[in-house]
Amino acid sequence: MKNTYKITRFLVGIYLTILVGCTTDETQSIGNNFTKLSISDEFNNDGTIDSSLWSFDIGTGDNGWGNNELQYYTDRPENIKIENGMLHFIARQEPFQGSNFTSARIKTQGKFEKTYGRFEAKIQLPWGQGIWPAFWLLGNNCEQNDWPLCGEIDIMEYRGQNPIRIDGSVHGPGYSAGESVSKGFILENDRFDTGFHIFGIEWGPDFINFYVDDTLYNQITPADVPGDWVFNHPFYIIMNVAVGGSFVGPPNDNTLFPQTMLVDYIRVYE
Repeated sequence: MKNTYKITRFLVGIYLTILVGCTTDETQSIGNNFTKLSISDEFNNDGTIDSSLWSFDIGTGDNGWGNNELQYYTDRPENIKIENGMLHFIARQEPFQGSNFTSARIKTQGKFEKTYGRFEAKIQLPWGQGIWPAFWLLGNNCEQNDWPLCGEIDIMEYRGQNPIRIDGSVHGPGYSAGESVSKGFILENDRFDTGFHIFGIEWGPDFINFYVDDTLYNQITPADVPGDWVFNHPFYIIMNVAVGGSFVGPPNDNTLFPQTMLVDYIRVYE
């Protein structure tokens, strides 16, 4: 009877998730829709990133990359390197090219772009007021269709001043920036800066499921967005650590530098 009850409860949970999405007390396990490894970067070779997969964004972008961010992104080993099997993103407080902070941002644009799949990364996050790490996807047609028409999927976005919570979001026409479709995940009795966690999505034609470790905490479908569903074309991966910006505010006197985000691996399945 106990096994029958568990199976019934699991099936009911799936049915309710399809109807209304995951609730705030969600504890469902992630699915198994995508099992074939498409690409991975395990960061096993010390030095710089694999140029066949990644490229750098350099500079301050337009209006702090559109978010009033304060850092200058570089490709220097002081800001990004592979060491001891980990990719290190290092945010520093230092004068550089007219900015007071430096950090790094990498992307797979033009090198790896994919429609649908499971995208995941194992990461230990930094912490502190004004520290803004993210692991996200951007539509590969953004140069032809201005953001947010191209679509954006934030797999993991994090305010360093709140080290127990991450957010998963989508941005599109009519639901971007502060009006994005989003949900947070609270880490119970722990912090994201004290150990590694797996952040991921499972993405299909009419759903995007968000998970942390083995917990599915949100599902977004076309019915959940107030505009067009713009997630049926290739997207590329971006990973960065911003300093300051509209999402987190500036660092303060209590923010310690340098701050490092460690990435154990990034994997994509189809």
